[in-house]
Amino acid sequence: METFNPGGIVTATRTTEQDQASAAKNPNQPARAVKPDQTEFLPYYGKYIDLVPTGDVISTLTTQMAETQVLLRSLPASVATYRYAPGKWSVKEVIGHLIDSERIFASRALRFARNDATPLPGFEQDDYVRNATFDAYPAAELASEFECVRQSTVFLFNHLDEAAWMRRGIANDAEVSVRALAYIIAGHELHHRKILDTRYL
Repeated sequence: METFNPGGIVTATRTTEQDQASAAKNPNQPARAVKPDQTEFLPYYGKYIDLVPTGDVISTLTTQMAETQVLLRSLPASVATYRYAPGKWSVKEVIGHLIDSERIFASRALRFARNDATPLPGFEQDDYVRNATFDAYPAAELASEFECVRQSTVFLFNHLDEAAWMRRGIANDAEVSVRALAYIIAGHELHHRKILDTRYL
């Protein structure tokens, strides 16, 4: 979910002294295996990053998707359009939100990894869901789409060198690193999987 907009920050894509210090603290570990420090993301995203286990985030992204697919493909049809309260998203809309968000976060990671300094806009998640037709499609089809998006995300991150992982750019008027985006994707999925488990099933 992206609702935080702190105001204008103008910074080119870069690798900071803090990033270099972080790498120095973990000289034998690749950037993908070290959680981002607090200078790499907005405090808002900390709740997602905190959910991600330690270790290689690419392995986490791969393992999590297998677990999420088991959950999504076991959903009975009667639950697919369930909303736990008026105005809340249906199960299918939650899946659709995960798909949309991952595409956007991965696109940001791609541009920043390629040293593109263009500031990128935020997005209004409720408008995205409102203007989609997720409930018109079978949940299994949405699950397959999510799996394909994740496979693309994993290939993207798997083909980045160390310098690319540590680059930063501006998205939603705030600085974020490529590494943080990988962890945000993983934590965002875990956040919504927990909501599905506790409020929908």
